[in-house]
Amino acid sequence: MRNMIRHVLLAAVIALIAAATTGTAAATVAPRIAPVASISPAGGAVVGIAHPVTVRFTAPVTDRTRAERSVHIGTYPGTFSWTSDRELVWTATGYLPADTRFTVYAGNARADFRTDGGTSADADMSAHTFTVFVPGQAPRVMPASMGKPGRETPVGTFPVMEKDRTIIFDSRTIGIPLDDPEGYYLTGEFAERLTSGGVFVHSAPWSVGDQGNANVSHGCINLAPADAEWYYDTVSVGDPVTTHW
Repeated sequence: MRNMIRHVLLAAVIALIAAATTGTAAATVAPRIAPVASISPAGGAVVGIAHPVTVRFTAPVTDRTRAERSVHIGTYPGTFSWTSDRELVWTATGYLPADTRFTVYAGNARADFRTDGGTSADADMSAHTFTVFVPGQAPRVMPASMGKPGRETPVGTFPVMEKDRTIIFDSRTIGIPLDDPEGYYLTGEFAERLTSGGVFVHSAPWSVGDQGNANVSHGCINLAPADAEWYYDTVSVGDPVTTHW
């Protein structure tokens, strides 16, 4: 009887050792997720309700599904996309709730941010108007000029990507040489970037006569200086701008 018990115990120990060894081998084969380098919005930021969440990793990510599962932003619905092998972007379905605190967990990192009151803007390219909606205030309707034929402003909803008090507008960045009749190199003011391709909302004193009447820009949304300054002071990065006909 004692010999039988010894044999049973020995078999159990061998099975445990085999299981542990197999588990260790599997763990070493699974690809590791690189540490998180940064999360945007950064901790303490106040952003608009259309601001995406961007997670940047310190090294290329090979297991994207696993990386996506490591990102937690409460129970809000959204979708993931990859802009590179190191950068993962989460975009909410619709808009984030206004005036709300969010905590993002991504692997070994965490960031807390808040949304603003929910400011948004509507650019009507047919009516040549730019209307800003600030919760609790009457809409501000401003005359505007958008992209002319052949240089139309893109249609869609675009979160403000960045704000620039002054900025150089160089036609070469959109494929127009400076010596072309359409070329330009000038200093702009009160600008908000909407696309990486160079579409901005900005002050345009040179087109005030066309604002509210015609679309004459190279794709940007032109506003009168006073209106552009007001919008610059009002808008947050991440606030949505919807453009349409």
